Amino acid sequence: MPEAMNDSREVVRPAEVCRALIAALGASEGRSRKRKRDQTPDTIGFAVKRQILESVVHEDPDPQSFEAWLLNYAESSHETLPSGAIVAMARAVLEEWRLAQCMENFKAWLDHGAPSADADGKAPAEER
Repeated sequence: MPEAMNDSREVVRPAEVCRALIAALGASEGRSRKRKRDQTPDTIGFAVKRQILESVVHEDPDPQSFEAWLLNYAESSHETLPSGAIVAMARAVLEEWRLAQCMENFKAWLDHGAPSADADGKAPAEER
């Protein structure tokens, strides 16, 4: 377990972070649609990640056993989804949850609904 989670700060439940990450996923999907290449891998990755995030929100696993929950999820889902994609996205979800525990700016961004110009269909200034 990361050192930042051992200090006096309250641990944020995975479901809370994942609920906010679902909102942030819209921005990632918006940015991906603007790319001039085959979007199939992105679409699969986003679908797998969204399914994991929604499962976390629905099941609300305990923070102390979240990593084990994700491992069990990946093992039990390999028949319906590509196993490599599940493991990769589960690892990303775990890392983002850990980041929300120790990085105040990231947590604040999530708490504000993960605002992004890409989610609104607006490109950042450097892409216009």
